[in-house]
Amino acid sequence: MATKPKKYADYKEVAYSSRHWALLGEYREKATQIMTALEAFRLQTLVHGSIARGDVNKNSDIDVFIANPQSSFLVETALEKARTPINARLLVQATPTYAMKAYIEIDAKTSVSFPLMRMRRVEREFYTFGGEINLNQLKAGTRVAGVDKRLMLIEPTEKGHMESNIVGREELTAKILGVSAETVRDRARALLKRDEVGRTGVFIKKELAPDETFEMALKKLADLNPAVRRRMK
Repeated sequence: MATKPKKYADYKEVAYSSRHWALLGEYREKATQIMTALEAFRLQTLVHGSIARGDVNKNSDIDVFIANPQSSFLVETALEKARTPINARLLVQATPTYAMKAYIEIDAKTSVSFPLMRMRRVEREFYTFGGEINLNQLKAGTRVAGVDKRLMLIEPTEKGHMESNIVGREELTAKILGVSAETVRDRARALLKRDEVGRTGVFIKKELAPDETFEMALKKLADLNPAVRRRMK
């Protein structure tokens, strides 16, 4: 069941158990291995979401992201050299106005993704909104503030985190996270809409054939879909 946004002001201090810290360490070690393999090929990476914030649970995903458009051959070669299995490759576009992204699924909870075209500011700030850290920060044990799917601002503390609702506090949240207020409002609208109408899905989600590259698949889609062609310009 999807986590629902909270619609009321709420401040709460959460202390992590030893089991929680162990789980966070396990997830971070796996993310470190993947990011190290990619950075060996000079691919700058980050991990975002609960692993960056610290508020993980047994269902948390390990989402490694390369912020700039890259050659898919280079990314896949880096993973293959590190003997990191590739379970599936997908082209994903959230909406007709968002950048097309490549998703490499390593397992059910682990993925590497990167844009196939330049992202706009609000798209790039999505990752900062949820909390993001780079490889050096990951190795140093850094945790950062970010907003979860309940629209709760997670702010790390020595013992765990403080959480507070962002609805009605969008401007303050933007300042804390270092993103635009537009990004905060955009994400809040999207998550509240999903709460009202259910999971909204994506505009395009296509799994690649074994002999197909991301670039080939994108060209085929652009030839058939005017919306994709417009976004590529």
